[in-house]
Amino acid sequence: MAKYLISFPNAAMVLPAAELEAVGRAAHAVIEQAKAAGVYVFAGGIDNSVPPVRVSADGTVTQGGYPWAPPLNGGFTVLELPSREYAVWAACLAQARHCDLELRVFGFNPRS
Repeated sequence: MAKYLISFPNAAMVLPAAELEAVGRAAHAVIEQAKAAGVYVFAGGIDNSVPPVRVSADGTVTQGGYPWAPPLNGGFTVLELPSREYAVWAACLAQARHCDLELRVFGFNPRS
């Protein structure tokens, strides 16, 4: 079975503040269903209150991420599924979150 990364950037969730609590409950309900189905690996989001650092190959640490890349933020869910067709979980999460999501096969290396 492959692991699938379901993700969205912060900018994808454009909701009125009054809807955030209901959207959070709906998304957590989908996650609980994924756990019950045994396909849940992990989920979470980037903590925007902690700025990134970039560590160079020589060990130098610099404040900030890659200067040429868009910021990495948003939410991430990893599910282990038998095929991409089972990634209907992404559709359930998109409906719960009220935003488009990206679905990618996660290059999981069991030796890492």
